[in-house]
Amino acid sequence: MGLHRGLVGPPSLFLPLGFILLLASQAAANCPIITNPFHLDAGPLKLHVKTLFTHLSSGTAARELARDMGSGEIKSPEGLPETPATYDGVSNPIHSKKLGIHFLESDNRRMAFGRGYTGGTTPVNIHGKPIPDLSKTGGWIAALFIFGNEMAERMAYFGLSVNMVAFMFYIMHRPFTSSSNAVNNFLGISQASSVLGGFLADAYLGRYWTIAIFTTIYLAGLTGITLCATMNVFMPDQGQCDQLSLLLGNCEPAKPWQMLYLNTVLYVTGFGAAGIRPCVSSFGADQFDERGENYKSHLDRFFNFFYLSVTIGAIVAFTLVVYIQMKHGWGSAFGSLAIAMGMSNLLFFVGTPLYRHRLPGGSPLTRVAQVLVAAFQKRKASFSSSELVGLYEVPGKRSAIKGSGKIAHTDDFRCLDKAALQLKEDGVDPSPWRLCTVTQVEEVKILIKLVPIPACTIMLNLILTEYLTLSVQQAYTLNTHLGHLKLPVTSMPVFPCLSIFLILSLYYSVFVPIFRRITGHPRGASQLQRVGIGLAFSILSVAWAAIFERYRRKYAIEHGYEFSFLTPMPNLSAYWLLIQYCLIGIAEVFCIVGLLEFLYEEAPDAMKSIGSAYAALAGGIGCFAASILNSIVKSVTGNPDKRQQSWLSQNINTGRFEYFYWLLTVLGAINFCAFLYSARRYKYRAEQKFGIQEVVTIKQNTPARG
Repeated sequence: MGLHRGLVGPPSLFLPLGFILLLASQAAANCPIITNPFHLDAGPLKLHVKTLFTHLSSGTAARELARDMGSGEIKSPEGLPETPATYDGVSNPIHSKKLGIHFLESDNRRMAFGRGYTGGTTPVNIHGKPIPDLSKTGGWIAALFIFGNEMAERMAYFGLSVNMVAFMFYIMHRPFTSSSNAVNNFLGISQASSVLGGFLADAYLGRYWTIAIFTTIYLAGLTGITLCATMNVFMPDQGQCDQLSLLLGNCEPAKPWQMLYLNTVLYVTGFGAAGIRPCVSSFGADQFDERGENYKSHLDRFFNFFYLSVTIGAIVAFTLVVYIQMKHGWGSAFGSLAIAMGMSNLLFFVGTPLYRHRLPGGSPLTRVAQVLVAAFQKRKASFSSSELVGLYEVPGKRSAIKGSGKIAHTDDFRCLDKAALQLKEDGVDPSPWRLCTVTQVEEVKILIKLVPIPACTIMLNLILTEYLTLSVQQAYTLNTHLGHLKLPVTSMPVFPCLSIFLILSLYYSVFVPIFRRITGHPRGASQLQRVGIGLAFSILSVAWAAIFERYRRKYAIEHGYEFSFLTPMPNLSAYWLLIQYCLIGIAEVFCIVGLLEFLYEEAPDAMKSIGSAYAALAGGIGCFAASILNSIVKSVTGNPDKRQQSWLSQNINTGRFEYFYWLLTVLGAINFCAFLYSARRYKYRAEQKFGIQEVVTIKQNTPARG
């Protein structure tokens, strides 16, 4: 449950990106989304567009371009023919201006640790040099090493999430609600802060070095937690604390410095996970050649197998780690997580010679900020101004952004295009804070257009967070025996993992053929269709949970268990929960796998890790939203003065959990409608035709609005 989630550090680290994206979204909200970005109010003017490819292929233009590049400066070749604009096919005698292209290329930026730069999206080795023979690197063999690292990281993550609340309650003697809130907040902050890891990978370090550094930090945090659970000096006195004293809150609480140490190592662990989270899936996808014939198929299978490795790690955490904790204690359980993480780090480094790398493209925050500032400075500029030279872009196939190809101009968010408007007053060497390339502007547009899709998965993450506590409370009142075997309540989340494992194993042999007949899509369903299917199954899951909870509560009251909420009812099996577990497992498979693949393919070349971090950010917001929703429901439905129990009472038999589940069902249905609207409006980047075109402007007597 919640297999896609990550961990991490203080929220202040990702606030700058959120603030900039918020400004971009706010600015975009005031921009008309139009069919023609250069539509003028003066009349049905059609602008003639002419590509530069033909001219640049000529010998004279090529020589001039090579000479300019040799000096580090790229300029438009002289002698470009001027193309007359037309009014519905009638030539206008007023000649238009050619697109002025001017860019000063800088070779100062280097890859992390002094490695050189190679432009474009071509894979390179660890030293930043082109790989002479791609057949000897990357592919599924390299992906296996990455799967191993992710499997151990997820094992550690879920091992902590399932055991830390109990550890704080039973060992550190913290109240259950306080322990639960502390862990939930930790999970939320750690996931949301994954944007930091994505930023560092895309801007400076690259995905490999980001993973290498943060897995080491992760291991240090796990080692610190192991010491906390092993050495008595880090724990309060356990001698005079029996179960009754624990329930009454009479045990000696942990000292402030002991809790400070535990929280410190816990957040160090989260900080490590924040760096790993957005990079592992993207780094694995980097191992496949995007120019290969079967690239789409390989990418689709990679994300399914990637999530399968996540599931295996979770299954081990919910079974083997729980068993170790019960038989050998907390120190051994947390120690096993540290050992697994250390072995995965070693495995990851062993695969270093096989990896393909993509170079960091510089700070994405800076590029986003430059577009917003430039667009604001030119907010009053008109697209029909006589001072307009054209839209600013560099010639050739490569963009000015390191590690990125060019992005086609789109008609969305016209106001942001003003950042790329080159005016006469800009001069020959304009500041990047006043004039940006078309590709740089399109990067910002893409980041904005991507937001609604992961935002619609916040509701799924909220449901997953609620299940971590509510379904466990349900399980405490039910019979968890499976024949002669009694399954620990903390191992119940293994069932959605098993359902995910089964679905992923049968996905290509069963689900793809069925969905292919329905949708006609060669891979069964598109990425957004899979996200939608997952959201639909999450609604079914909470609806069933509401139905079963109503039956469970009625049974408990009728059989005298109303006030015995920690006593299991022998004749009511906990395996009725498997239905909601399996449904939410199906939801995760379709929604999260589809979302990860969608974000990787749709994100700009130099912002792949930032794109993947959107999914983790949605998970973090889901955790916070769950805490906020719980507080609202408790305050609205409960009244201590009148002794009125809230829906989420600690005694599940006197509360009304079924009402809360129905509330989640309604919220999920509303969210699903919002997703359908967003998905219907979204246009995949692959559907947009690309060409480096000359955008021309026309002087006219009738003034037009910009």
